[in-house]
Amino acid sequence: MRPLALVTGASRGIGAAVARALAPGHDVLLGGRDTAALQALADELPGARPWPVELTDGAALAEAAGGIERLDVLVHSAGIGLLGTVAETPATTWRRQFEINVVAVAELTRLLLPALRAAGGRVVLLNSGAGLTARAGWASYAASKFALRAFADALRAEEAGNGVRVTSVHPGRVDTAMQREVVTQEGGDYRPESYLRPESVAGAVLLAVTAPDDAALTELVLRPAGT
Repeated sequence: MRPLALVTGASRGIGAAVARALAPGHDVLLGGRDTAALQALADELPGARPWPVELTDGAALAEAAGGIERLDVLVHSAGIGLLGTVAETPATTWRRQFEINVVAVAELTRLLLPALRAAGGRVVLLNSGAGLTARAGWASYAASKFALRAFADALRAEEAGNGVRVTSVHPGRVDTAMQREVVTQEGGDYRPESYLRPESVAGAVLLAVTAPDDAALTELVLRPAGT
């Protein structure tokens, strides 16, 4: 039986690239909300199937995770990036950012821990350069990514004895639809040639997933070449 991987945010961007990178060696559950996009990707990847769920719906999430008894890889790629200064960012934005970028990640991981322990699985969290350095105008987003990094560190310490490995991946800017939205919020010019390709980030995830058992890749930082 082939190992099983679950990738959230798999309908586009980095998540879709990660699913493609894992598919040759794994059966892949494609997490997301866009069922048509998930089905199109599943049709492309043998052994893949859609896993549509709203990550912030606790009951739906528990039901979807309940059928997974053994999980070799969990990749958290879903997330949002809402910008704004402290002065202009309301509480609703802080709550939404943390609900998706942190709370949903923590809850899905909690629900799947028995399955991950059964497999001695790997958990990979797609973080950001903003999870290492906070910049003006990025307060709530950076705070959520710092929190995600802290979650990964705590999970790693807690689950090491159960054989579960945890890796944070911190890419710089990546050529994705989400990045276009971010640049629009910044009022800048979008220059895809200056950014990482999603496939490059997926390669780092694959490295973490396929690392030998005697190697723990705790953090991987990627930057566009020349920056």
